[in-house]
Parts: sequence; C-alpha cells; structure tokens
Amino acid sequence: MSKLIVSPNPHIHSKDSTRSLMLDVVIALVPAVICSVVFYGWMELLVMAVSVGSCLLLEWAITRFMLKKNSTIGDLSAVVTGILLALNLPYNTPWWVVFVGAVVAIGVAKMTFGGIGQNIWNPALVGRVFLLVSFPTYMTGRWAAPQGLFGADAVSGATPLGVIQEGLMKGSTVQELTSSFDYKDLLFANLGGSAGEVCALALLAGFIYLCVRKVIKPWITLSIFGTVALVSLIFWGIDPSRFTDPLFNLLTGGLILGACFMATDYVTSPMSLWGGVVFGVGIGFLTMMIRYFGSYPEGVSFAILIMNSVVPLLDRWFKQKKFGRK
Repeated sequence: MSKLIVSPNPHIHSKDSTRSLMLDVVIALVPAVICSVVFYGWMELLVMAVSVGSCLLLEWAITRFMLKKNSTIGDLSAVVTGILLALNLPYNTPWWVVFVGAVVAIGVAKMTFGGIGQNIWNPALVGRVFLLVSFPTYMTGRWAAPQGLFGADAVSGATPLGVIQEGLMKGSTVQELTSSFDYKDLLFANLGGSAGEVCALALLAGFIYLCVRKVIKPWITLSIFGTVALVSLIFWGIDPSRFTDPLFNLLTGGLILGACFMATDYVTSPMSLWGGVVFGVGIGFLTMMIRYFGSYPEGVSFAILIMNSVVPLLDRWFKQKKFGRK
C-alpha cells in the first residue's frame, strides 16, 4: 500500500517567481532610468549606482551576518528598491546621503521586519521620507532643471509644485504662476524635479509593460489618477486662482512614479480588487490634501505610506476571492 502524502493547499504551480517578477519591474524602470541619465548626465548614474550597490550590500550583510540566513539579493528586490530610491532623489544628492537612505530603506523598513514579503511600508519611500525630514537642504533646495531633451547641462530652479506653493504664499495667482509652464514640457520633462520626474511618458511606458505582463493590475494606479483628477477638478472649479487644474496635478511631482511603481507593490498593497480601489482613492485624496493645504508641496510619498498602514484593515474588510470560486 502506497503512502498518502498530504501537503498544504492550494496545489497551484506557476512559472512566476519573486526573481522573475522583480526582473519585470527592473525592465519596466529602464526607460525612466535611461531618461534620467540622458537629462541629468553622469552624476545621476553615480546616484543610481550608489543607491543600488548600497541596497545590495546592506541586504547581503544583514542576511549573512545578522540573520544568519542565505543571501536574498538574488531575488532582485533590493535592486528594485535601489532604483526607486535613486529615482526619488535629486541628481546632485551627495553619495553619503544616498547611502543613508539605503540604510533606512533596507536596514529599517525591510530587513527589520524579516525581509521581502513581511515589510509594512514600501522601503524606498521610507528611505526617501527619512531623507526629506533629516536632510531638507538636499531634498527640498533648488532643484536642477534639464536644458533640452538631450542636454545634460542643467540650470537651477524650483520644481513646478514648489513654484506654485512659493508663489501663492507671496500673493500671486495660479494663472500667473502656471503661465510659464508648458504642459508639453510637463509630459516630456524639461522641468526641475527628482530623477523620476523627468519623463512621464517613460514611466507610463513601464506601467503599460507591467500591465501587459500581468505583473500588476491597473486598478490601484487608475484609482489614484482618477481621485487626483476629481479632487483637483472640484477645487479648481471652486477657485482657479488658488488651486491648480487636474492635468497639472497629474503630470507634476512624483505622482506617476508613485502610482505606477510604489503604490502597486505586492507586499504593501491590498490583495482584493475593491481593497485596491479604496487604497488608491485614499492615496489620491491624501496627496491632494497635502499639496493644497500642507507645508510640503508634494504629498505622494506621505500618502502612500499612510495608506500602507491601512492595508491590514482593508484586507479584513474586503476579502480576496478564494481559489476555485467564481
């Protein structure tokens, strides 16, 4: 009589693995990385190298010497964190500031909770927000704006969101402040910001790639975009001299990078469809509240981290459909 082997269900096999999924994310980020290097030059490549290298080194060292486990850098999740962290920083960030951000992202936000699959918040965003609070001079000072589509030379200038915030405090109207902005430039770049803001089309191309590859589902991203557009449309309709229009809010800041690549993180986003929609609506709403009424001109990072904290509740309220159920 043969032995009956029992193992936990469900018994589903897939060719997907953590490494293959992370590799797809890396591929999706390649257009944005290329654009950031083209616009900002070799200094941006240095920031990228320090960020990715630091994340890999730190994760290897922590798993090897502190957790006494096999290295997990082969799953490429540390590479993704390093790329996203670099894209959230100015191209002229000092290398040691980048390293500190990597320490917080990997050492605090990821490995403290046990590594990939167990962290509560998106590691790259935790690193970015820590640097924003700890080193505001480097993170919110005068940004460098690219000169031309293929020019790596840059001039100093505030981000579009920063220009609006500073101008409103001085009594200017939104119409006066946005008159110098061309929406074509917002779409193709040519304006100051972090490396991940230089080309909206490159980020959207990566998002489409992930959707086609079925690495992510579009509901979270689309609910963020829809909420930002709706909230800004309401406020813009009430007082266009004080509040910016929907298209401006969709194309500026880190909204596209955050909505396409960080809010959709498997570990820190809800499992169910409707949980994801509520998650995205919350991010979009909080982003606009911070932009319109907060002390920071940008609110995407804070909004995503706040909603990351709500994910356990969303998973309880909106149950994922069980395997085998229609």
